[in-house]
Amino acid sequence: MSFTISMTEAELIDACLANSRRAQKDLYDRYKQAMYTIAYRITGSFEEAEEVLQDAFLSVFRNLGNFRRESTLGAWIKTIVVRTAIKKVKKKIYFEPLEDHHQRKEVVNWASAKLDVDYLEKAIKQLPEGYRTVFVLVEVEGYGHKEIAGMLDISEGTSKSQLFHAKKKLRNILESYELK
Repeated sequence: MSFTISMTEAELIDACLANSRRAQKDLYDRYKQAMYTIAYRITGSFEEAEEVLQDAFLSVFRNLGNFRRESTLGAWIKTIVVRTAIKKVKKKIYFEPLEDHHQRKEVVNWASAKLDVDYLEKAIKQLPEGYRTVFVLVEVEGYGHKEIAGMLDISEGTSKSQLFHAKKKLRNILESYELK
């Protein structure tokens, strides 16, 4: 059993800053699974997600003294993981050219769809890199198009277009699944 299980977030941070290896391991253990999941969703690769997780936690421990405690520690770590993952995939992301899509917006009620969670994860992984990255950042992580544009060095219009096409492609993948 972890000795920090009963520690508050502030106590855990303070113990890590005091170079307690045990506290650092416990901090890592507390957040590794959730952060790995985020890294995997963005990179689409188990190996790259592992690299992102390692690099992100190195950054967390190097910069923990700069954490202003204005948000939760988990939210701060998540930001580092997302930025690290984006840096990893940014070089290989291809964004589809913008096209005019002044069609009615179709709203997909993902909650009511009878989907297997594992299949949904597999379907998201099948999306092209740019589509998947924007889809995960908007629909899973809750970022806005303006934030994504800044992170990926693209226009808000490109972010919106990538999301539109990601949903369209994902819908097609999921429909083919339902036909089976």
